[in-house]
Amino acid sequence: MGERTAFRTCPLCEALCGLELTLDGSGRVTRVRGDEHDPFSKGFICPKGATLGSLDGDPDRLAEPLVRKGDEHAPASWDEAFEAVRAGIAGVVERHGRDAVAVYVGNPTAHSIAGPLYVGALVKALGTRNLYTASTVDQMPKHTSCGHMFGDLLAIPVPDLDRTDHLLMLGANPLESNGSLCSAPDFPGRLKAIRARGGKVTVVDPRRTRTAALADEHLFIRPGTDAFFLIALVHTLFAEDLVSGPPDGPDGPRANGLDDLRALVADFAPERVADVTGVPAGVIRRTARELAAAPRAAVYGRMGTTTQAFGTVNSWLVDVLNALTGNLDRPGGAMFPKPAHVPAYRRRRPFTTGRWRSRVHGLPEVNGELPVATLADEIETPGDGQVRALITIGGNPALSAPNSARLDRAFAGLEFMVSVDPYLNETTRHASVVLPPPRPVQTPHYDISLTALAVRNYARYSPPAVPLDGRPSEAEIIARLASQASGTDGDPAALDDAIIASTLAKAAAHEGSPVHGRDPGEMHAMLAGSGTPAERRLDMMLRLGPYGDAFGAVPDGLTLGRLRTDHPHGVDLGALEPRLGEVLCTASGRVELCPPPLAADVDRLRAALADGPHTGTVLIGRRHLRSNNSWLHNVPELVRGSNTCTLHLHPDDASRLGVAAGDGVRVTSRAGSVEAVAEPTDTIMPGVVSLPHGWGHDRPGTRTGVARRHPGVNVNAVTDERDIDPPSGTAVLNGVPVTLERVG
Repeated sequence: MGERTAFRTCPLCEALCGLELTLDGSGRVTRVRGDEHDPFSKGFICPKGATLGSLDGDPDRLAEPLVRKGDEHAPASWDEAFEAVRAGIAGVVERHGRDAVAVYVGNPTAHSIAGPLYVGALVKALGTRNLYTASTVDQMPKHTSCGHMFGDLLAIPVPDLDRTDHLLMLGANPLESNGSLCSAPDFPGRLKAIRARGGKVTVVDPRRTRTAALADEHLFIRPGTDAFFLIALVHTLFAEDLVSGPPDGPDGPRANGLDDLRALVADFAPERVADVTGVPAGVIRRTARELAAAPRAAVYGRMGTTTQAFGTVNSWLVDVLNALTGNLDRPGGAMFPKPAHVPAYRRRRPFTTGRWRSRVHGLPEVNGELPVATLADEIETPGDGQVRALITIGGNPALSAPNSARLDRAFAGLEFMVSVDPYLNETTRHASVVLPPPRPVQTPHYDISLTALAVRNYARYSPPAVPLDGRPSEAEIIARLASQASGTDGDPAALDDAIIASTLAKAAAHEGSPVHGRDPGEMHAMLAGSGTPAERRLDMMLRLGPYGDAFGAVPDGLTLGRLRTDHPHGVDLGALEPRLGEVLCTASGRVELCPPPLAADVDRLRAALADGPHTGTVLIGRRHLRSNNSWLHNVPELVRGSNTCTLHLHPDDASRLGVAAGDGVRVTSRAGSVEAVAEPTDTIMPGVVSLPHGWGHDRPGTRTGVARRHPGVNVNAVTDERDIDPPSGTAVLNGVPVTLERVG
């Protein structure tokens, strides 16, 4: 067989870019280009996507399971590996109970079908309350604030980039990250288009990032003080009578708490917060006025704002500003996407948190999970419910979690550990069993998580470009783990059939469903030809979704078959439309502008303001365009050039320390210390230093040769697991107090 072409969505970040792959007769990727026919990305591709072939063909990727024997990992058959998992997990449950098994789900899992479809079933089958994910080192504050405001933690408004006239961004660097909680191929081009049509882009960041350099205006801000800046903007809107929202509904105002909010922010005038933030009061007032005056405006905050001490307050105030300026659920403002696979009729209960708490520190559950910052506590602290076994699916918490050195030591003390991961890395080196998923080109792709955050309604399915050759898919691996955990250890397809039957029965019984009153068995039979169990479930979701065929009732509606054959490059489902009434599920049926749990956290903000400006050095993270956490550092093309692990510090700070470019600097916090190479730059504020995350590939027992040759240092050796954002449990990774010392 000669060369052939396959089209698929890039699985490496949130941008949803379409790729055109050229494969040789053996199934090896020989060329990667942007898919010019993708209606969303239109041929855009970044350096990460361009190296998908190198990632897919990485010789360090595991092709078969590994089972630990003594201090070494040895190859095993799939049946041997699954039997080891069954015996290991069952033994821990029998000796210590179900909560003795924990699950950690990493960032890569969100870029798959398998994670969103099967992890929940695994956790339910295990019966454990010990679920941890990368969300609590990233985005959980946004989920928490949206849950309190809109009733649904998945109802996250995104900036309508293609129609806005004014974009205010905080803690976001999409020219490096490609965007986050805002899926937008060619984010740089979309920002340039705002300026080209006469709009304005303002970036608030402690660093003059590539995004800040592109913007019309960049405001330096001291790390960790975004909440003071945001609340002063809200204060100014009220004080200067600039409030024009929130939107009204058919029965009157669609929001509660306007007067409570006005009173809450009364003592946060710009003049009071200027010294703390480093942003002059006049600039804060001007920023609020410009935001209110813009015909269409959006405020967008990302990881720089969520990984702070006031991460949830930041996320809440971002959407308060969108609401008060009349830009919530409005074209050109902040809008709610309508993904093809999510039915609008589904029953949703208003958001709640704290249904259970962590055993050691009593931290509340959010979205069914506990903060990863306390996972080491749960492993190390003896007593009833102590975590003795761990299942990791993607991710690398031995590098990505706060005080990761402590967590790394804790992993070594587990009785049993199983990892679903393609690499033997810093985390999986501790595993008793490693179950590797197939190569990216052998894996089907549909962005279940990310199309719900896209700046334009869009859907695309990518079938496998290369056969599996007898190995299980990632979906089958996790489904079999769930089957084992439930005690049946039978055919994993039975799990899918049970989920499909249950979903169709509920849809048929729901009066608002497009298939109300239909025979669930008849609809189940219509899915029989949809392919694998995972594809049958996806087909069901699309048929029940807002653009679906409702199992034949809408002849031209969407099905997986039509998406695959009629739209191999993806389908444009239109610009975002106002739909606040569809997504709201608070107990009141209105937007809660001043939810009590978040209003209460303003007391903590007020106390911090009374303490005055922080005078010491603080540490922040940073992103690289050629990197995505730790899982792309084994690709040679992505560890070259500017993608280096250096310590950025202001020239004045470097002069005071007596260090020049290339010198060593010891960075120390309560949690630990690292020694990094200095890179003085005036793109960072004085008193602030920055290290990129995802590095530190110097641990023994790994099999990632390229990463080990470019180890860098692990910034999370100095982030502090004791410091979290209380409402969401998210680790504080930005604004970490540190001291600096010249070494060598």
